[in-house]
Amino acid sequence: MKVIQANCRVQFTSEDVRWVIDTLSKNDKDSASLASLLQDPDSLDVLLDDERLLQALLEDHSCLRVSQHFYFYVMVRHVLRRSGLDDRRVADYVAELLAEFSLTERTRCRLPGSDVSLDYFFEMLAALQTVDDRTAFCLRTQIGNQSLFMSGLFLERIRHRAETRGFPDLSYYEQLGQANFRVAGDHRLARRYSLDGIFHTLSEQFEAARKALNDLAERVLFLGDARFASIRPSASD
Repeated sequence: MKVIQANCRVQFTSEDVRWVIDTLSKNDKDSASLASLLQDPDSLDVLLDDERLLQALLEDHSCLRVSQHFYFYVMVRHVLRRSGLDDRRVADYVAELLAEFSLTERTRCRLPGSDVSLDYFFEMLAALQTVDDRTAFCLRTQIGNQSLFMSGLFLERIRHRAETRGFPDLSYYEQLGQANFRVAGDHRLARRYSLDGIFHTLSEQFEAARKALNDLAERVLFLGDARFASIRPSASD
């Protein structure tokens, strides 16, 4: 199982930077100034918070010029800030989570040496009783990630299935996500990967992060954004 890192920003492409320049500049002089600023990571972070970038992504539904990592980071960063989560590393992590989970295969949870996918939370929780320490950490992060992903992007699906078919409701996802992010954040591997602070924040602020993703899903799914159309719910609910 892959451990998702808070590394969305380092995967931006030269085309992403060019798009920022083209979107924010009004003339050649602006372009030159922006090109200089964007060479500095701190300046880039500030420019990425510009509301004009968000609006441009929302208005151009294809956005074929930007990478998936750039797209998700800008979107996630803005909705998290509005929910009071201003830590860029948290945005970096959640954006990378969406980029990874936009590929259906990446949502699959398989134990080392096994081709069988654990498709349900109860299977992952049961596996925690028998796996080694590293695999337990990976399972905890998978459960936290999947809880946030599902409750953030598929809220109405969760509610509908809970009301009509007796499936777990929203509180189940929130409690599961909070608990597993908290335990994962206390693990030695979280410190090694510099994820401990991120996991603790997501545990403590799970509801705020979930609501931010609800807002994001409503915006882009309503607009028919192709990049979100590729995201599908897993069977774990």
